[in-house]
Amino acid sequence: MIIDRTEDEKWLANAYLVAEGPGGSGVLIDGNGVVEPLLERVEREGITITHILLTHHHEDHVLSNDRYRERFPGVPFVGHRGTEEVLGAGSLDIVIGDGDVVRSGSLEFRALDTPGHCQGHFAYLVGDDCFTADVLFHRTLGGHARPGGNFPELKASTMDVLMKLPHHVRVHPGHREPTTIGDEWEHNLFIRLWRGLDPEGDETVTVKDMGEGRLLVLAPDYDGGTKGLVRFPDGTEGIYFGSRITRGE
Repeated sequence: MIIDRTEDEKWLANAYLVAEGPGGSGVLIDGNGVVEPLLERVEREGITITHILLTHHHEDHVLSNDRYRERFPGVPFVGHRGTEEVLGAGSLDIVIGDGDVVRSGSLEFRALDTPGHCQGHFAYLVGDDCFTADVLFHRTLGGHARPGGNFPELKASTMDVLMKLPHHVRVHPGHREPTTIGDEWEHNLFIRLWRGLDPEGDETVTVKDMGEGRLLVLAPDYDGGTKGLVRFPDGTEGIYFGSRITRGE
């Protein structure tokens, strides 16, 4: 099986080509504005693109939609109903639900409903590879501050959906480098905290636009910054970029 990706320089977002092999069928997952190397490989290796799979509607993942439409007329765009609701009627040709399967030759892509980063968010599982988009990254998690984001759903998508996959499953995130379910189970600081392996922090911090809370854990983010899990006095929690968190002197 072929798995190839490109990463854009601005958002560090990934777009993927997944195919049976040279001369076989395949799909494109998301479009980050720098998909030409993927399209060149499709042409060079005689791959038949059967579907364009969208994980969610955010700009950095749909920048190449018009390019895909131009290059592959008639090839259906597939995704979540919530994605179509944001992008508009006609943006998707096929709307699928949790657990539905998209077949491309011998490959089967199973949609996993993983809300939290936004509504209308899918991961796609094909064999031992999972394309997790903006919920799970290498050693960190997605944010939930944009419209449609929801922290309890993000936590549930992480722990009750993705972390239930076999540990050998390879994770191909929406940003930066791949990882595995097992690696994140053992080393992702948010997941370790939720598993009860590490103690909660007790540092008092201030989150911009949210107020004062307790920093439970601070983890590295995929862009070189940090993300922190904060609990507020009313018991609610959230994950925030380190740039929004003011720590004590």
